[in-house]
Amino acid sequence: MNLQLLHQVTAFIWQEGDMLDHDDYDAWLALWDEKGTYIIPIDPNEEDFENTLNYAYDDAHMRTLRVQRLIGGESISTSPEPRTVRTLSRFRILAEEGDLVTVRCAQNVREFRKDVLKLYSADLVYTLQRAGDSFRIQRKLIRLINSDDALAGIGYIL
Repeated sequence: MNLQLLHQVTAFIWQEGDMLDHDDYDAWLALWDEKGTYIIPIDPNEEDFENTLNYAYDDAHMRTLRVQRLIGGESISTSPEPRTVRTLSRFRILAEEGDLVTVRCAQNVREFRKDVLKLYSADLVYTLQRAGDSFRIQRKLIRLINSDDALAGIGYIL
């Protein structure tokens, strides 16, 4: 096990979570590779994300629009803007091929909005590309454990 690499990817993913919880969306967008994809499938076993319905399947343009909707106050699902705290754990490097690293971890997000506290749990799989002494996100796959259940509007970025 490459503990140095595990520490590096863990720190990177923790930093991403902190950016999202503290509304640092410009910095979050800058973490992404231009061709990176942000995916939240509905079917928990789906692998063909391009040809199936997803909660999110975002390229760079759609990520930018998602941020604009979130901070613009024009979307009913983000007004008032939710406050979130996420916990990330159980990091495991699944593959290391050249400058790409695939990492799986667990995430619990607590959302507070309109006097209601909600919890969302998910397995996350990142494909990260080395960029100097850091990484760029090639893909972020979020598999909500209850994705095929009726979900209230997810008005923030997981």
